[in-house]
Amino acid sequence: MIGAIIGDIVGSRFEWNNFRSKDFDFFTPACEPTDDSIMTLAIAKALISCGNDYTRLGDKAVYWMRKIGRHYPACGYGGRFNKWMFSKNPCPYNSFGNGAAMRVSACGFIAKSLDEAKQLSKSVTEVTHNHSEGIKGAEAATAAIYLARFGKTIDEIRRAIQENYYPLNFTLDSIRDTYRFNETCQETVPQAIEAFLESISFEDAIRSAISIGGDSDTVAAITGGIAEAYYGVPDDIRQSAESFLNSELLTILHEFEDHIRN
Repeated sequence: MIGAIIGDIVGSRFEWNNFRSKDFDFFTPACEPTDDSIMTLAIAKALISCGNDYTRLGDKAVYWMRKIGRHYPACGYGGRFNKWMFSKNPCPYNSFGNGAAMRVSACGFIAKSLDEAKQLSKSVTEVTHNHSEGIKGAEAATAAIYLARFGKTIDEIRRAIQENYYPLNFTLDSIRDTYRFNETCQETVPQAIEAFLESISFEDAIRSAISIGGDSDTVAAITGGIAEAYYGVPDDIRQSAESFLNSELLTILHEFEDHIRN
């Protein structure tokens, strides 16, 4: 899960100022955790709070996204999600925005089977993003993480995504000059997965995701979750990323990592 947070923090300064190259300073004082990190950690907290019984995971996701999310009202929520966050009666709003996929990495890291990974993803996604494309985008990101965790090769992960989710009929080089900011799952998740599939290391995956532009923090967050599952995260990069998190967020991160180890 730290991989998604790293992608978000590194990508945060490029969301509105795209940089179409892999040659940039990884962390700078201009970086910060955005809504991608906050909601990733909220979903992790929801999963922890379920123990081993996920029957009420959807309710837990609503509770923790709102409880934690309200502490960070200026972290970059989309308009409809912001209304959902602060409404008296939060209901799903048929969204297929990429927020569905940027927050689900914990589902891929905690699941004990691919089917469970898919169900956990659906449970935490449909409380807001209940459009079929939103659910699909979140599931694709979660499935890629689960497959990477359990030793599937790059080619096997690519084949699974193409057979079940997206065609991936492009390369990063072919879209780098033309890809533009897009908040939909359909135009974010395939690009983020491709950035992982073309990578040679964790850091290279994040740099690849940033290099295509677009919604940089979210693309890199989705890529980062998968890259962590496949490569692991170098200690120096982890330590730098953790320095951007306050005590509340850091506690949730460590609590989740302890939970999945035990």
